[in-house]
Amino acid sequence: MPIEIRMPALSPTMTEGNLARWLKKEGDEVHSGDVIAEIETDKATMEYEAADEGRLGRIIVPEGAQGIKVNQPIALLLEEGEDPSALAGFAAALPAPHPLPLPASGEREGPAPHGSAQSAARGQAPARKDEEQKPKLSGNGAGRVFASPLARRMALHAGLDLGAIRGSGPQGRIVKADIDAALGGASTAATATAPAITGVTGAPPTAPVFAKPQILALAGTPPFTEKPHTAMRRVIARRLAESKQTVPHHYMSVDCTIDDLLKIRATLNGKSETKTSINDFVIRAAALALRQVPAANASWSDDAILLWQRADISVAVALDDGLITPIVKGADQKGLAQIAAEMKDLALRARAGKLKLEEFQGGTFSISNLGMYGIRDFAAVINPPQGCILAVGAGEQRPIVQGGQLAIATVMTCTLSCDHRVIDGAVGAQFLAAFKKLIEDPLTMLL
Repeated sequence: MPIEIRMPALSPTMTEGNLARWLKKEGDEVHSGDVIAEIETDKATMEYEAADEGRLGRIIVPEGAQGIKVNQPIALLLEEGEDPSALAGFAAALPAPHPLPLPASGEREGPAPHGSAQSAARGQAPARKDEEQKPKLSGNGAGRVFASPLARRMALHAGLDLGAIRGSGPQGRIVKADIDAALGGASTAATATAPAITGVTGAPPTAPVFAKPQILALAGTPPFTEKPHTAMRRVIARRLAESKQTVPHHYMSVDCTIDDLLKIRATLNGKSETKTSINDFVIRAAALALRQVPAANASWSDDAILLWQRADISVAVALDDGLITPIVKGADQKGLAQIAAEMKDLALRARAGKLKLEEFQGGTFSISNLGMYGIRDFAAVINPPQGCILAVGAGEQRPIVQGGQLAIATVMTCTLSCDHRVIDGAVGAQFLAAFKKLIEDPLTMLL
């Protein structure tokens, strides 16, 4: 019987996607790990790798199609030696797809909205060929294991043997629910080194929903034009509403004098091909401050506060219709030049929609910098399950008092938004004190 290739869940927020391009045509041989299509998600255009082997028998959804629901069949794969006659009437008889359950908003794979994280609350992308778990022979399928890409990735990270799991999906395929069941049975036998973030139990409260006629009536029906919601804008709206409704924010600000930083930056940029920005110094200072105050590098879960042992810094990058947060991983272990080079590459690929899933979903701490727009100070919304986000304003000349005398200095205001369940005022203040000291004495960041 032909194997159904279904629209994958390539991000935790993805409920539908667009089929940008087929990279295989009908009749082509397909091997496990081959990139067979490009899928547009709410965040980026991503490659879809095959989980099974065979020959592409029929393309059900043509390239360019939009709004394809997750888990909807998009093609049929003939197994080795299977006759094309098996396709006859198969597509018409396909059962109505049942969407695979997406991971909870706090679930993480790798580092997330922070957990890996963006919480990384995440649906998983298919494993890359070099990291795909080699299936072991079992009774599940003729000599090989059939599993969804998400199930394969989950099993790989959990160290589970797919051959020992009985699949409950179509044709005995192993799906996420089967991995969840296996993990549930094994939870008492092993302790994960990086626990999954479970998030808040129960459905979060929802904001009032207003239909367009209600909005028009409330506004007094002035002239208007419409800009349809993109998938990214809908996700941003939902995530930020959930954050403000479920996370108790508190804020604190500090003024940093950055004249010495500007001088050192000018000197470095005059001697190196890699140009550093003020934001690169901010990333480095935040990462080192997290190392000094590890209690600020934390996330809330229902079971425990998770203290991250590495500073993975998510940096907000503006896009045409939203934003994305590529991650500088292990920023506390990287120098300014490396951070600058990585950030430039990540920002360019983010705006081109070419980031890999693991490059923007995850992170332990976020930075949002609006200084380049002349914004003096602002408070950013926390990106759950991260515990903090640092909002960076413009460096501007202001009068200050030095040694009892008025003077002019370049001052940059930074505001820390904290999840009060995780980071109390004293911890937030300790972090900002460490950050300020690093920013105002930038030579210490070069050691």
